[in-house]
Amino acid sequence: MAKAKFENIDMHNLYDLDMERAILSSIFLNADILGDLIDILKPQDFFLKAHSDIYKAMNECLNENKPVATGFIKNKLGMAYDESVMVEIFDINAIVDVISYAKELKEKSIKRGLVKLAQKVPEKVSEDRATRDIVDEISSDIYSLTDATRQGVMKKSPEIINDVIEYLKERAKNKDSVGLNTGFHMLNQKTNGFKNGDLIIVAARPAMGKTTLCLNFMQHVLEADKGVVFFSLEMPAEQIMMRMLSAKTSIPLQSIINSQMSDDEIARMTDACEYMSNKKLFVFDSGEANIHQIRTQMRKLKASNPEISLCVIDYIGLMTSTSNFSERHLQIADISRGLKLLARELNMPIIALSQLNRGLESRADKRPMMSDLRESGAIEQDADVVLFVYRENVYLEREEKEKAEQAKKDGKEYVSKFNPNKLEENAEIIIGKNRNGETGHVDVKFHSRFTRFVDPSFEPDEIVEFNG
Repeated sequence: MAKAKFENIDMHNLYDLDMERAILSSIFLNADILGDLIDILKPQDFFLKAHSDIYKAMNECLNENKPVATGFIKNKLGMAYDESVMVEIFDINAIVDVISYAKELKEKSIKRGLVKLAQKVPEKVSEDRATRDIVDEISSDIYSLTDATRQGVMKKSPEIINDVIEYLKERAKNKDSVGLNTGFHMLNQKTNGFKNGDLIIVAARPAMGKTTLCLNFMQHVLEADKGVVFFSLEMPAEQIMMRMLSAKTSIPLQSIINSQMSDDEIARMTDACEYMSNKKLFVFDSGEANIHQIRTQMRKLKASNPEISLCVIDYIGLMTSTSNFSERHLQIADISRGLKLLARELNMPIIALSQLNRGLESRADKRPMMSDLRESGAIEQDADVVLFVYRENVYLEREEKEKAEQAKKDGKEYVSKFNPNKLEENAEIIIGKNRNGETGHVDVKFHSRFTRFVDPSFEPDEIVEFNG
């Protein structure tokens, strides 16, 4: 049944032998263009085996610094050399715009690859393997066919210098960062923003606000009209949105949850809901996910929504493993490496949240450090940036509560001298690792009622005003 459907495809439209001959003829005429074609065409992109062999031999001659000429090609091919094929190539006129023809030939090659893959799907489905592994394999095959950026590219010195110059121009134009804007001036200064291909780990002990901080990052990316994908393994999508709306409107989260808002707050909430409904935010709402699911979902979403610029996973400790490792630290290492490779593949930053070991709470100074990362040192190795969230008030309040409870047991009265600011408290974003910049810490403010971290320069007027 499946075979009959494939018979309707006109295979003659999926290759062009004259085009292949014209490209090869042009290379013989001017071997310098081969350097540009290497990044576009691979030997397997040629439909005719003889043409593929000749193109491969041309590449070998170039790599060995030998002339791309008939005699050298003949030596490379040996018994596979076919004089009649060479005559047909030289009978075709060379073309001027070889790059355009090469791209057209690549398109035909991709289409042939898709047909070949489609024919293999029934065979793959019949294999005795987990369905998710089959889907991931097929997804990977499709993505490798359609995304040329996954192929390694050898850059020459002039190209690299041009890229550096473009980077410096962009840096001069945008003083804060050249990556994604984090929304925090000093954090942008130290990290240059979240850069494509980076794996960023945001880690903290429970109740420190690591999810809140990431939602704040996401809000700034969305406000730049870029897309965000959030894998929520800990809380439902509705709660995620309510937190973002609270941060955006300066309406206390509890007022939103309990639907106890004034007329003015309802008006601001209505405006904010309309504003957010027009943003490219995707939330994967599930209690579990593995690297296969995340990879498949991200490839699909990125292909249909190229503006997606950030992926956030909350959190890495809740991800399930698809490896054969029984030890959790090895499973986490496999997940961490998979996320780093995915960031490189999609050419975008991925933020993964992580818990910290409880051992830090036995220290006098409870500020996190790299050794506090839970379950695997591989997270530290794979991450390009590691950010810790620290709020001293969390520990001060806990200590005061313990002192009060102990005094009550002892039959004594305890008067706390700790008087926290319920509207705003000091907090720190600690940069534990920064592969391409400095480490240190960034002072921020935390507004617990509105579930947001803000720059110290945050204007008080903004607390009661929404400018959608």
